[in-house]
Amino acid sequence: MKKEFVVGVTGASGVVYARRLLEVLCERATVHIVISDTARQIAGIEGVDLGGFDAVYAENSNLAADIASGSFRYDGMAIVPCSMKTLAAVSNGLADNLIGRAADVCLKEKRPLLLLLREMPLSRIHLKNMLAADEAGATVMVASPPFYQHPETIDDLVDMVVARVLDHMGVEHNLGTRWSGYDA
Repeated sequence: MKKEFVVGVTGASGVVYARRLLEVLCERATVHIVISDTARQIAGIEGVDLGGFDAVYAENSNLAADIASGSFRYDGMAIVPCSMKTLAAVSNGLADNLIGRAADVCLKEKRPLLLLLREMPLSRIHLKNMLAADEAGATVMVASPPFYQHPETIDDLVDMVVARVLDHMGVEHNLGTRWSGYDA
């Protein structure tokens, strides 16, 4: 049976992570995409096109969408990138838009929820919200690529981060190079 996921894209820099995740995920699963208004603006600024995927697109204002209900079955959700505003909403149960509501559904239904944060430095409030999200059942990740594989391009760095997201979603892929040990 084909897996089904929700991808939320929110207003933080790093929309290229969402683009790459969608490129891989849409080939392997049924995908529902929700893009916040701010994410659309940032995608334009960063020159990233989030259109054209074989996926179900839903408006962030549509709280009546199928993915807003716990009775609609899907395998999990990733918010990539996840803004600090969205992190705060998720960690405090604020579900006033579709991304927040779908995340809330994941938590209450015990489905995987991945939050890929792209912010630095982190304030005490960010750290508390990260801890609260983790305690609620989310997996908190930061867009921090490894360098042991000697990346040559930005795409290499993006792939290593997206590979970790896919790993946590349980999706097979061939992105990046896995650590195989160090022979000192």
